[in-house]
Amino acid sequence: MADDESAGGGALAVLELLAQEAPGSRFEDLLHEARRSGAAPEELEELSRAVELARSVRDSAGRRRQREAALAALVDTAHDLTSPYDIDGLLRVITRRARRLLDFDMAYVSFNRPDGSAYVRTSEGETTALNVGLELGDGQGLGSLAQARKAPVWSADYLADDTIPHAPGIDEVVRAEGLHAIIAVPLRHGDTTLGALYGAERKVRHFTPDEIGVLLSLADLAAVAIEKARLLEQTRDEVTELERFGSRTNTALTRVRYLWECHARMAGLVLDGAGLGTLARAIADALDGVLEVRDPGGRQLTVTGVFPPGCLAEETITRAVLQAQTDRRPVAADGGAWVAPVLAGAEDLGVLVLSPSAPLTDEDVRLLQLAGQSVASLMLIQRGTAAAEGPVHDELLQDLLDRPQGSDLHLRERTRRLGIDLDTPHVIVVARPEGGELGKAVAWASSYAYRMSGLKSVRRGCIVLMLPGTDASAAGHQVSAELSPLLGHPVSTGAAGPAEGASSMAGVYEEAVRCLDALTALDGVGGTASLRELGFLGLLLSADHDVDAFIGRTIGPVLEYDAGRFTELTRTLDAYFDSGGSPTHAADSLHVHPNTVSRRLERIAELLGPDWQKPAAALEIQMALRLRKARTSLRRRVP
Repeated sequence: MADDESAGGGALAVLELLAQEAPGSRFEDLLHEARRSGAAPEELEELSRAVELARSVRDSAGRRRQREAALAALVDTAHDLTSPYDIDGLLRVITRRARRLLDFDMAYVSFNRPDGSAYVRTSEGETTALNVGLELGDGQGLGSLAQARKAPVWSADYLADDTIPHAPGIDEVVRAEGLHAIIAVPLRHGDTTLGALYGAERKVRHFTPDEIGVLLSLADLAAVAIEKARLLEQTRDEVTELERFGSRTNTALTRVRYLWECHARMAGLVLDGAGLGTLARAIADALDGVLEVRDPGGRQLTVTGVFPPGCLAEETITRAVLQAQTDRRPVAADGGAWVAPVLAGAEDLGVLVLSPSAPLTDEDVRLLQLAGQSVASLMLIQRGTAAAEGPVHDELLQDLLDRPQGSDLHLRERTRRLGIDLDTPHVIVVARPEGGELGKAVAWASSYAYRMSGLKSVRRGCIVLMLPGTDASAAGHQVSAELSPLLGHPVSTGAAGPAEGASSMAGVYEEAVRCLDALTALDGVGGTASLRELGFLGLLLSADHDVDAFIGRTIGPVLEYDAGRFTELTRTLDAYFDSGGSPTHAADSLHVHPNTVSRRLERIAELLGPDWQKPAAALEIQMALRLRKARTSLRRRVP
């Protein structure tokens, strides 16, 4: 009894320290005091376990607070970036925010030139005059790697890292600034990159997935703002140029000025906290038409009026939406409508569908594109920075696949917050594009997972989707059918499931990978493979080798017919295949008339379908019959 009280008292002391948010040294003092006072080994083990759990809770709470602070800062950043800065002013805001968000010693931005070269445009936190204007060359340094891979690249100790293509000029600046850890993320705009955003530390530092995700989200926000600022600068330049020619270009000058004023008004509405409906009405008035805003799933978010009859033919609009998202610019649809994408970096936030009262001019099309960017900025602010959700969703699916054991309740809570119920059936689809750029496929997958209320990640060069449903094969075919036309290349998919619960997702994912590997080995590139479609091969590839399910799926109707009517169709099947497919020889072995065998085979065809004797189906039927016979024989031998 005393031991129980002592152990309980130790655990209570740990809880008190945890409630007080005591520093880690206090927990160590508690363990030291227990050892010094001669506590029993069982008590020490119990107390050590309690301290370990307390550390885990403190770390989790700390990471959660850090993530919440980062998301709040990203919302503030999204708000700041909607202000009409010039390019250099905008870049100063971006580098300052990067340093504040992730506590960097130094942050800077590089820009690409049309000829492929790059240079450092702006810097924050530098101690020398060497960084701004530094020529980065082509294919050298972390920035080139990040843009080539279209993903973050980092090094805990840059100068000592031999895996990076070094350049003397870059190394000289790194050495002069005393930098060690450096991370670079691409400024992505569609299928191209504008440059790279860097964070640097004057000590060795290992960046966490949360930190990488936050910096990538900031870079995506920055890319939207930079492109908007470029368009505004281009417009200002056009106004200046037109003013030089006076009255000869009054009409064009008026249009450009109108474009500038409309965009300034839209930016003002975003900054003033206007709702989506208010912003949509302002866009519709500026372009003199009816405007609809749709989310990534095609659902209507707001509309400003009634569209003319025949303007919204769904097939026509669907084709235009796909083209607009692929080209990342407004496109005209049959019937007089226009469709403009609403994008934030690589993330698809929806589309604008406009029915103008008169044909659009080039300036009108440019205003429609700017309107899409204004709506994207508003959505980022309203949704608490949607650009940060991509890394959060990816990380959650990674945890489901990598660490399913021992954290089921924690994972369930995280999925519940995202509106995903793990107690309902889900399937896993692993998709491998057989050509094209993976970046475009990943952007599509983010939109598709959002639309289907699922999760998405990228592993081993493949897209992984966890989708609600029970038919893995149908889900795999649907993913391939939607993604292949977008990429212009075949997409191979492996699918498995359904499964329920966090702990089962990792096993289902492994089955889906095995199905994809089997599809490749069978020269089925561009197809879809699931355990059901692979037949007995699926039985061998499955994690649980569910023999009963395979037998039931293959000859179940015949077994049920025999059981309900006391017939011998199963025995007839055995005899038929044993005799090499000869009804006459089967009749001899069964000691019945050949006509009896023929009638039984007709009944079997009704139960299994007319193709049951074709080679593939016949092979599976024979496999099921042999498995059933072997299983029955083994069960008879069990005492």
